[in-house]
Amino acid sequence: MAAPANAPASSFFEPSTSFDAGATTALLGAMLRTHEHVSDLIFSPGRPPQVEVHGRLLAVQAPGFRTLSADDTRRIAADLIGNNKQAITILREQGSCDVSYGMPGLARFRVNAFIQRGSCAVVMRVIPTAIPDLATLGLPSQLSEIAGLRDGMVLVTGPRGSGKSSTLAALLDLINQHQICHIITIEDPIEFLHNHKSATVHQRELHSDIPSIPLALRAALRQAPNVILVSELRDRETVEMVLEAAETGHLVLSSLNTVDAAKTVDRILSLFPATEQSATRSRLARCIRQIVSQKLIPRGDNRGRVPVVELLKVLPGTLESLEISSPASTHTLYFDSEIEKLVRTGVVDLETAILHATDPGQLRQDLAEPK
Repeated sequence: MAAPANAPASSFFEPSTSFDAGATTALLGAMLRTHEHVSDLIFSPGRPPQVEVHGRLLAVQAPGFRTLSADDTRRIAADLIGNNKQAITILREQGSCDVSYGMPGLARFRVNAFIQRGSCAVVMRVIPTAIPDLATLGLPSQLSEIAGLRDGMVLVTGPRGSGKSSTLAALLDLINQHQICHIITIEDPIEFLHNHKSATVHQRELHSDIPSIPLALRAALRQAPNVILVSELRDRETVEMVLEAAETGHLVLSSLNTVDAAKTVDRILSLFPATEQSATRSRLARCIRQIVSQKLIPRGDNRGRVPVVELLKVLPGTLESLEISSPASTHTLYFDSEIEKLVRTGVVDLETAILHATDPGQLRQDLAEPK
């Protein structure tokens, strides 16, 4: 019987008789070997272990794999969280927690364990051991200009699973390679591990190294960084601290779960009361240097997905109020024009393109015209 949702945290992590020692590690390794492009691992009571490949969920069918019980998923969660008492407390009090987990020489994971219907479930995002570069990710070379910025904000946005963390890691690695500077990252949890190159890099993880992101940001302003990376903007206090850092001469990189550049600004403003939104919009206009919005679209040949990027540069003296109403005139790259190129080169089929377009009617009309 599954432990009730309001049970003490320890009751979720009592030893289980259904998993032998080391079974979780063996299970993870076997799941990773099922496909070359596994992006997520999912453990849910009543289901077999599942992997996500190119946006599709696949059950793992192999000898020794079976439908998981609530006891199985609780044991897996316990093995992944380990002795992180703060994460266990957060799981008990808030219903979910984030931790990182590593298998040396094989992979790292961003782990989210959560309670559903009184039992544990786990979702693990696979993080490559090597830091990708822009070309490997299929991203436009224009993004490399970000590595030359000295202050302000750069936001990487997109829906869940669109590759924001990988893009941020690639951008940070470019800075690390080419700038002699001090970089501080504030992450929940740490994903890619950055070694010192031209830059000196310090990585701090929520719950392991720091109690909260706003507190870490306040401390960072006294730690002489040139570049600050915050894994995600989630609340008003974090946004205010990031704006302060950007306004005082730091370069700040972060991410947000939004679908395009215009929605990014709206999402940030929604965190503030109406009386403060005008002033906040002006601060954003002064601080934001670039907004990189991305999505992954299925290829027409069924060989995975291809990234599509919308890039907005905010130049001094322009977009003073950040009213992004005319993408064609304000964007260096625009989603629908990039999707159009993919259709014309045969990478993406028409039906898929229309499904992912910002303005499907206009894209269909543009594609009807010969180029």
